[in-house]
Amino acid sequence: MNLVHKIEHWGDTHHPKFLDLVRIALGVFLLLKGIAFMDNTAYLRSLIESQDFVILSPDVLMILVYYVTFAHMVGGILIALGILTRLGSIIQIPIVVGAVLLTGTGAFREPINTLAWPSYIALVLLVIFTILGSGPISLDKYLQE
Repeated sequence: MNLVHKIEHWGDTHHPKFLDLVRIALGVFLLLKGIAFMDNTAYLRSLIESQDFVILSPDVLMILVYYVTFAHMVGGILIALGILTRLGSIIQIPIVVGAVLLTGTGAFREPINTLAWPSYIALVLLVIFTILGSGPISLDKYLQE
């Protein structure tokens, strides 16, 4: 058994049911963020452009904006329903790391950075669900039976 299968097996056997509610909430949060970005792509574009270390052509920038929006919506649905949860989480991790970098410039200097904490929490939860998987209350479990 290789390492990935060992992690999957450990995650499947050590998954408390209350974490399924957290997983569903995370999926809904990501879906709503994707919808918010779709409604206001100019905000996301300006947020990315405002960073000094990001230098992208306008075409690449719009592709990135649409990728983030699409990935949040699709990944949020996958995570909330509990189908392909690990894949949905892995797709989200680079985006949320980018969000932590974009909003977290002063996160450790200020006592409370209201923009950064949801990104930190989402990142930790995405890593947890990448390891644990979807859990007992999920479409994955329902389709296995």
